[in-house]
Amino acid sequence: MTSQFTVACVQNSAIDDVAHNIRDVSELVRQAAGKSAEFVCLPEYFACLEKTDTLYLERGYRENDHPALAALRELAAELNIWMLLGSLAIKISDTKVNNRSYLVNAKGEIVETYDKIHLFDVVLKEGEAYKESNIVVPGDRAKTAELPWGTLGFSVCYDVRFPHLYRQLAQAGAQMLTIPAAFTATTGRAHWHVLVRSRAIETGCYVFAPGQCGKRPWGRRTYGHSIVVDPWGEVLCDGGEDRGIVLAEVDLDKVAEARRMIPALTHDRVIKDSAC
Repeated sequence: MTSQFTVACVQNSAIDDVAHNIRDVSELVRQAAGKSAEFVCLPEYFACLEKTDTLYLERGYRENDHPALAALRELAAELNIWMLLGSLAIKISDTKVNNRSYLVNAKGEIVETYDKIHLFDVVLKEGEAYKESNIVVPGDRAKTAELPWGTLGFSVCYDVRFPHLYRQLAQAGAQMLTIPAAFTATTGRAHWHVLVRSRAIETGCYVFAPGQCGKRPWGRRTYGHSIVVDPWGEVLCDGGEDRGIVLAEVDLDKVAEARRMIPALTHDRVIKDSAC
């Protein structure tokens, strides 16, 4: 098993038109494959970003009926690449969805799924507020999966603020982490790079963080800046603010090297008493 491969992050600006977004993302995936990407990662909600949460229920899909899942599985098989479908809103009842990430292999088969654990319930400045838990049922399981090159750990967007999840994934064997996102422009400018680099440094993992970009007709802005970070915390590529793709060369031998130099994953201590 080789430890070296090329990863790509797709950066799109999804609107509330699933068919349009599938065409747009498929074009970007083809570009990435044309540049020798072997693993292509898509952002959170890459197939549809709705104006309000309730629209994910009114116009949403069950897993077996989702056109984006079917189309991207077929594309992965056609191009002979592995893909991370950052996340889709998957209806699980008339009132709830999961925010679900999919790992698809080069045959178009679903290898693993992950339901976002930590939900984005926040109030930002100037009336900008989000309450993902209105419609999303959180996941309750950390997940890893085997790729041809090594072990991948899953997360989605707001999960990035909970470092214990990533430590658990790394200690379970993950050498790579994914953080597909639709980060708000407000929080992205303040925190995105720091958080993603921190998760890489803390775990000695590569981190693949594809993000949505752009402004929607109803005003919502997403931050973009899809990045790949190496196990030492170096940003290998940055997608900036515009639609497109970024690529990076991955060498998983650098994971072992970083962990030899800073073996923090083996230094946990039990705190018996606390003054807090």
